[in-house]
Amino acid sequence: MLEPAHTVSIFQKQPEPKTFSASQVIYEEGQPGDFMYGILEGKVDIIFNDKVVETIEPGEVFGVGTLVGVPTRTYKAIAHSDCKIAFLDQQRFLFAVQETPLFALKVMKSYSERLSRLMTLV
Repeated sequence: MLEPAHTVSIFQKQPEPKTFSASQVIYEEGQPGDFMYGILEGKVDIIFNDKVVETIEPGEVFGVGTLVGVPTRTYKAIAHSDCKIAFLDQQRFLFAVQETPLFALKVMKSYSERLSRLMTLV
């Protein structure tokens, strides 16, 4: 399985990562989305029903649901600390999946684990 640092290295080929200050909203639950994200620096809180359910760290990915058919964001993402976050749109995501099957497995694993955690809160 890909290590988190290698997973995010796929994102580093993108032009300009986004920066977020601590407590800044990355996206809201219910919003449509065109990107998935990979944390290069900092930490991100995943919030569901106004509760932090997970704090993710560099090398982790999030926000993939909207690229695989979920119409809107299922949770809120907020910068836990100052962050540098890379992103992939659907075209680049599909290319990464095709070129690096282990990337696809890492993303699916992360997504399914996060979804399982969220479902216990419903």
